[in-house]
Amino acid sequence: MPSILGWLIVGMLLGPHALKLMPQSILDAGWYKIILMWMQCAFGVMLGSELIWNKLKRSGKALVITTLAQSLGTFAVVSLAFSILFTIARVPVYLAFVFGGIALATAPAPALSIVNEFHAKGPVTDTLLPMTILDDVVGIAVFFTVNSLVAREASGGALPLYMIPVMIFLPILIGAAAGFPVGLLLRKPSEKVRTLTALLSGITITMMIGWLLNTCFLSGITLNYMLMGVSFSAVFSNMVTPEQLDKTNSYFAPILGAALLAAIVDLGAPLDYHLILGAGLYTFLYITARAFGKYFGARGGARLTHMPDTVCKYLGLTLLPHSGVSLVFTWIICSTLISAPELVQIVQGTIAAAAIINEFIAVIAAKKGFELAGEIQKL
Repeated sequence: MPSILGWLIVGMLLGPHALKLMPQSILDAGWYKIILMWMQCAFGVMLGSELIWNKLKRSGKALVITTLAQSLGTFAVVSLAFSILFTIARVPVYLAFVFGGIALATAPAPALSIVNEFHAKGPVTDTLLPMTILDDVVGIAVFFTVNSLVAREASGGALPLYMIPVMIFLPILIGAAAGFPVGLLLRKPSEKVRTLTALLSGITITMMIGWLLNTCFLSGITLNYMLMGVSFSAVFSNMVTPEQLDKTNSYFAPILGAALLAAIVDLGAPLDYHLILGAGLYTFLYITARAFGKYFGARGGARLTHMPDTVCKYLGLTLLPHSGVSLVFTWIICSTLISAPELVQIVQGTIAAAAIINEFIAVIAAKKGFELAGEIQKL
């Protein structure tokens, strides 16, 4: 069993719904959120180091098509399933697209922790790592478009459409601006301490720039700090030699492990295990429709672009983890639907229960996907 399941359980036990050692006051504290922002930038470094231009050129088109197939396929399947159910139940049909918008995103931390723990290597791993970044970009674009359209339908608090490209491209620009000078430093031969000092300083500067912009100028939205880390890492990773990059990653590995652990514990902390008992038809439909869209969307896209057979069969299983992104999107959409409390209750109840149930199923399925693909290294 992957250790992430233990981390999730520990997070739930420490959280406000169990032992209360991490009460809601801590989860909402500014200092705690700043630490998490730093951690998100830090594990974004793992993703960005996979975005080597020469490697991406060989599979770039296939990667984009497969990402769009599984992301938009999931959005379509979940939206259609809930449209039919809500029509029968006489719930506003536009709420179906809310569930579709929440469902298409993938939480990268669980799959990345499995890759990190079991040293997974192979076509599925090589496809998954850059795909999580593209999936995040597609997820943000689709979700906030849906959010703006729903806001016009349900209330007056719409997020302006021009903010969507800002939320996607501003984190990329922030990370790239910090990554370039760090890349210049890392190109010079240096010892472990100097390398880590440059890397950790760059992550901290990236996070602080994002935090200042978010706090002072963009207080109504939340920037994606993981995307900042990805962009920061992608820039310096393409400036150094493969040998220098491998050495840098090996130095950074213990810090990455701590960042992933913190992210997963934080993922589990707000989850209320009591909601498992109250899970109903909406939760079952959400989990099932999302899994169907992810698996067969990834399989169809990979088959269409002639990716390796293991990618066609097992990539979809590694894309099932979801909770962190779903909870953030749920918080945003519930703020939009504040004038319709009965709809907020449907969204919160469904996604909260699905977050708990799906995460345990998804982690096991993701690990099994790497295993069946033959990419888990024997230690």
